[in-house]
Amino acid sequence: MSTTSEMTQTPFHKYHVEHNAKLVSYAGWEMPLLYTSIIEEHRQVRTSGGLFDVSHMGRIRFSGRDACRFLDRICTRKIHGTAIGQARYTIICNERGGCLDDALVTRLDENAYLMVCNAANREKLLQHFAREKGEFVFKQEDQTTRTAMIALQGPKVMEMLSAFSSEIPNLKRYRSTTKSLLMAKFIISRTGYTGEDGVEVILPSMFAGKAVEMMLKNVDSPDMIKPCGLGARDSLRLEAGMALYGHEIDEDTDPLTANLHFAISLDKGIDDPEVEKFIGQEALRRIAESGPARTTTGLVLEGRRAPRQGMAVKRDGQQVGVVTSGCLSPTLDKPIAIIRIDAQHAEDGTSLGVDFGKQIQEGTVTPLPFYSSR
Repeated sequence: MSTTSEMTQTPFHKYHVEHNAKLVSYAGWEMPLLYTSIIEEHRQVRTSGGLFDVSHMGRIRFSGRDACRFLDRICTRKIHGTAIGQARYTIICNERGGCLDDALVTRLDENAYLMVCNAANREKLLQHFAREKGEFVFKQEDQTTRTAMIALQGPKVMEMLSAFSSEIPNLKRYRSTTKSLLMAKFIISRTGYTGEDGVEVILPSMFAGKAVEMMLKNVDSPDMIKPCGLGARDSLRLEAGMALYGHEIDEDTDPLTANLHFAISLDKGIDDPEVEKFIGQEALRRIAESGPARTTTGLVLEGRRAPRQGMAVKRDGQQVGVVTSGCLSPTLDKPIAIIRIDAQHAEDGTSLGVDFGKQIQEGTVTPLPFYSSR
């Protein structure tokens, strides 16, 4: 655990203090865990709207002649051919096909792209990019500490933003636009990590406090949008079946095993020489041919005890998997878990148990996500 003096404060630190946040150290940043309670903030997002400070996320800009080619080399999704303003969720793999991180890559302009990655992996990725740059010609800028980032999530968020801009509510999912406010440019994307509709906004750090004040000034009720912390963000993404680095994915877990097939273009560059193959592609193609031995799915448990990462998943007394994430779902009011298990036991409806030590808590395999706003 870092000491307070070693932690980096986000541009919204004053806002957190004014709203009585419980601040904790996370990946070297001082971040709000909660303001009131995780359950209350979770339900706030599901029913109305929540504001999250996600300034700790890495923000890396790539520009220049070979920016797209380089991104295709390091990303599992095809970046070539994306439209300006289009965002794609992707994985960054090592040669073995393990996940170095997951990220969102947005095309900003003709030859400019922005990658948003996990806070804990930013430095590792920067070193990885330096090793892989080779003869690619592009400029790379780590904009993390010069910018701020917030997420507004919930069913009433787009209604609130319509008072700020008529364009934003018409954005398609995974699309972005650039707006000018306070003589600064804001990148606004219809993306998020909660399973709800909403936006993520990147802006210059010096305008962070004033920008939030202006965005929220047209809110009809003070209860419409409330600040929320990392605790609720985790339980929300878990219900939505979204992967978290260090839980569902890591350097020893490939994205096929993590059930992230949609984020991989296994044929990238094979029939199109203009598109680079990605690092780890051949390893993933071999895994796909034989089928991954393990897979990732959901488990809904009986009782009230929340499963935790690392707990054994058993069938007929034998361990067949492990819990990667778990909580007592505030929306379903049931214990839920994302589990990594032997593929032959992953069929929906299969009865499995989680080992709590002194007892086995029974559950049923359930496809992800547990919750969808749609």
